[in-house]
Formats: sequence, C-alpha cells, structure tokens
Amino acid sequence: MTSTLPFIRSQLPTLENGDRLTRFEFERRYHAMPEIKKAELIEGVVYMASPLRLRSHAEPHGCLITWLGVYQAATPPVEMGIEPTARLDIDNEPQPDGVSLIRQANGGRSILSDDGYLEGAPELVTEIAASSVSIDLGG
Repeated sequence: MTSTLPFIRSQLPTLENGDRLTRFEFERRYHAMPEIKKAELIEGVVYMASPLRLRSHAEPHGCLITWLGVYQAATPPVEMGIEPTARLDIDNEPQPDGVSLIRQANGGRSILSDDGYLEGAPELVTEIAASSVSIDLGG
C-alpha cells in the first residue's frame, strides 16, 4: 500500500512562520506536514515553535503541569491537558502549554470535537512566555 502523503504534500504550499491563513487552510497544511511538532494560528498568523531552553521554558512548564495535575486530582469535574490544540474561532488555533477545563456536564464552556480537538475557550489557558515574549507582547 502506498501513501498519498507525497502527492497531497506536493499540491500544498508548506506551512511557514508568518503565513496569514484561515483556520481551515492552517489545519490542512499542518496535517500534511507531520514533521512539524508545534505550530499555532493566532489572529490568522502562523507561529512556529523555536527550540526551548531548560531553565527558561521546560522547567517552568514542568512545574505548571504538576500544579495543574494536582489541582485536577483534587477537583473531580476538572480536566487538564498539555499543549492541546484549541479551536477558539476562525482565526485562532493555539496550542497553549497547559489548559484546565470544567467538564461540559458540569457547566464547562469548551467541547471536544468529533475529531478530538477542544473547541471554544477552556476555563484556564496557561503559557510559559519566556520563549515567546516578543509574540506574547505583540512585538
């Protein structure tokens, strides 16, 4: 059985940092490029992750996820996740470092789509900004 990925990929422009795309086009290109580990769509602009440093990003990220996990364990209607894709609207599809959400049955605002993505804003979105400060501050 041969893969159709090379054919599909040759028909699509590559996903590039700074591209201005709709969420549909962003997802189409992102799924056609499995080697890309993290890309986000913020206000219609593509941002691709740069390498992460231990002290300024990875270590605080670990502490953040530990905190969210402890909170989840103590609060049964709460779910948490690490870097989920969140379809907020047509121009925004971030992958925040961590999220915490209340299950929809308990009054939560976000839902899980048929294809497994968050749709709508979770109750808490967290981002370690040391590696993306220029983006986060609008620079």
